[in-house]
Formats: sequence, C-alpha cells, structure tokens
Amino acid sequence: MRTSSNPAFRNLPTSPGGYARFGPTGGAPAGMAGAGGMFGGGGGPMPTAAADDRPLTVDDVVQKTALNAVLAIAAGIGSAVLGLGGIGILAGFVIGLVLALVIIFKQSTNKFLVLGYSLAEGVALGSLTGLLESSSSQYAGIGFQAILGVLGVFIGMLVVYKTGAIRVTPRLTKMVIGAAIGVLILMVANLLIGFFVDGGIGLRDGGPLAIIFSLVCIGIGAFMLLLDFDQADQAVKAGVPARFAWYLAFGFMTTLVWLYIEILRLLSYFRQ
Repeated sequence: MRTSSNPAFRNLPTSPGGYARFGPTGGAPAGMAGAGGMFGGGGGPMPTAAADDRPLTVDDVVQKTALNAVLAIAAGIGSAVLGLGGIGILAGFVIGLVLALVIIFKQSTNKFLVLGYSLAEGVALGSLTGLLESSSSQYAGIGFQAILGVLGVFIGMLVVYKTGAIRVTPRLTKMVIGAAIGVLILMVANLLIGFFVDGGIGLRDGGPLAIIFSLVCIGIGAFMLLLDFDQADQAVKAGVPARFAWYLAFGFMTTLVWLYIEILRLLSYFRQ
C-alpha cells in the first residue's frame, strides 16, 4: 500500500493484496507528521476486528471528520470572541502537539484524544485569528475567508480524487513527502537565521518570496489531502474496524490545520 505524508496514514502494514492489514499480527506504522510537523515511529499492534466491531464505512470517516472540524471551528470562534490571545495560542498548540504525539506513536483510536486534539487546535487557531483581526481593521473577516479557503481546497481535491484526474501512485506519494520535508527544512532554516538576520531568508516577511512560499505550502497541503483520501479509501476497502474512523479523522485534521495556517498567512500578506 502507498505511504502518505500524513502522520495518521504513513507506512500502514500491508497484506499481499495491497491493502492495509489490520489482523492480530498487523504491526503499527511508523508516523511522519505532515503539516509541518515531526517524524516518529509507531508503537503497538493495530486494532483487530471483533465480532461486535463492524467494518469501517465511508460514512464513518465523513461523520467523524466533520464532527472534529465543527468542534475545531466552534472552539476557534469561542476563543476569538473571548480574546484569549497569546495564552490561547500557546496553550492550544502545546496541548495539541502533546495529544498528536500520543495519537501518532500509540496509533490510538481513542475518540477523546482525537476530539481533544481538534479542540486544542481550534482554540489555538481561533486565538491566533482573533489576535490578528483585533490588531488592525485591515484584517477584519480574515478568519472566515481562511475557513472558506480550506473548504474550497478540501472539496476541490476530493473532486480531483473521485474523478481520477490525478492518480495517487507511489511516485506521486514520494514526491509529496519529499516536498513536505523540503518546506519543513526551509521553515526551520528561516526560523534559525531569523535570530541573527531580520526576516530570516524572507520566507515569512510578506514579500514576493513569502507569497510564493505560502502558495507552495498550500499546494503541498492540497496534495497531502489527496493522499489522505486514498488512504481512507483503502482502509474502507480493507474492512478495518469502524473505530479506526477516529484515527483517520485525526489524520485529516492535521492536514486541515496546516492548510488553515498557511491560507491565513497568505491572506494576511495580501491585506498588508
């Protein structure tokens, strides 16, 4: 089975037929964070199908992903209205990172961990958006535009995947993963150089290079969604336990969070 740039989907164990194997001997995959994250390895065995655990369906994945997305949006709106500011940003991202690491390394399908991750990220992104909008009138409504942008990318890539306009192949997967690693290295380099040179190498200063870099990041995030759709589709075909929908929903959320951040940043450049 193809690997993915998403931490929830990469290196799932495969059966001879090519689909993910979730039997008693199925080992956990090694994780790789998409969304500008980190790399790591998976822990215990994957969940096994029991008599009272029906197979996963597309509706399961859609419902769990939608629930997490709505929770994140609601938490974001609440955080923006309350004006949590820097405290909300720091607390949300730290808690979200901790929960993400637990989910990735333990390959957990615990719904409370997944919902907690979405809640924490919603608080962080909402606080960030609220802080940005309150800083100047020129940023008014930027959060709503970013949400529409993420929704547009999601629907667009779903159509692309369903119509087969772009096929998910091992070569495409390697290219997307390689591109994600490349932008991650550039982000880290820009951050480190920024301690000594004002603006770093210009990837986040709002100039032409920063706009191009954000567009590239959004493009990579869009292709990560394409890989995520394929992994979810294969999981359904493999008949994995329905509770695995929570894990797939977490994978989608990591990509959506990254897309929101990059689209918000791009919109802020155009507003300046």
